[in-house]
Amino acid sequence: MTAKITPSKGATYARIIGVGGYRPVRVVPNEVILENIDSSDEWIRSRSGIASRHWAGPEETVAEMSIEAGGKAIADAGISADEIDAVVVATVSHFKQTPAVATEIAHRLGTGRPAAFDISAGCAGFTYGLTLGKGMITDGTAKYVLVIGVERLSDLTDKKDRATAFLFGDGAGAVVLGPSDVPAIGPTVWGSEGDKSGTITQTVPWDAFRVDDVAKLPVDENGAVVFPALTQEGQAVFRWAVYEMARVAQEALDAAGVSAADLDAFIPHQANMRIIDSMIKALKLPEHVAVARDIETTGNTSAASIPLAMERLLATGAAKSGDTALVIGFGAGLVYAATVVTLP
Repeated sequence: MTAKITPSKGATYARIIGVGGYRPVRVVPNEVILENIDSSDEWIRSRSGIASRHWAGPEETVAEMSIEAGGKAIADAGISADEIDAVVVATVSHFKQTPAVATEIAHRLGTGRPAAFDISAGCAGFTYGLTLGKGMITDGTAKYVLVIGVERLSDLTDKKDRATAFLFGDGAGAVVLGPSDVPAIGPTVWGSEGDKSGTITQTVPWDAFRVDDVAKLPVDENGAVVFPALTQEGQAVFRWAVYEMARVAQEALDAAGVSAADLDAFIPHQANMRIIDSMIKALKLPEHVAVARDIETTGNTSAASIPLAMERLLATGAAKSGDTALVIGFGAGLVYAATVVTLP
């Protein structure tokens, strides 16, 4: 006899109810980047839109930045930490393989004994986490979910690589998800194109350092040991993001039953200002739509970029509570995820 499994009973819908962000104290202008590469401030700005970025200090660890951002998001949501049922952390720059940094964050925030785990989905990581959190709430396994995107990409930046040295920054952004009586997070359009996985990758795998002879360590042309860094095929990634991600963004709008004219805000992954501008044009966004351009002073913070940009739009009044926003993340994998949300 087959036993009858009792179905879970979750909320009908989920929504973002709080947001928080943390940017490291140190601000790094382009002039500092130029100390190590042959370029110019004008070239960096024209190619990426970046004027400065934040780099974390020794005490601003992945966990510490996440706790700051997560604490702000919980306070903004108007709930207590012990009401959080799950903590999802999206990151590619937590260097300890296990345990998940989410468990430390959950404990230090005072959340009790929630489900806690890390995910690795590159620059789409936050949107992946958002989708997972929504599913937990509507499935009934959680009432409140803390989703954090956090990176210390300065640790994975080759400061002498002219193609990438200026791109990356550090920081953490977080949201709290809770139940909703009305639809407030649309269907997610997500996927991957693994045949392009080599276009954004790590230069050296971690196991290259598991050697019994220091002479076997990976070294550069000068004999210096090479620490793993991020590298990318810039033009290939640019073309993919401009043409393919505009299509994915439109699919997310269609899935949510929303048109570009219905949007109040557009919050794309902060990869490159030219990509953002190209997507605006392809989607034919009206002038009234507030567009996140956090990349100018924050740089590319991978999984942290969307929640940080969301927090800044709300903090500056460029967007307001209840606005309808299109969010899309895309990056290493190559992976992507887009959805339409109601802002907290």
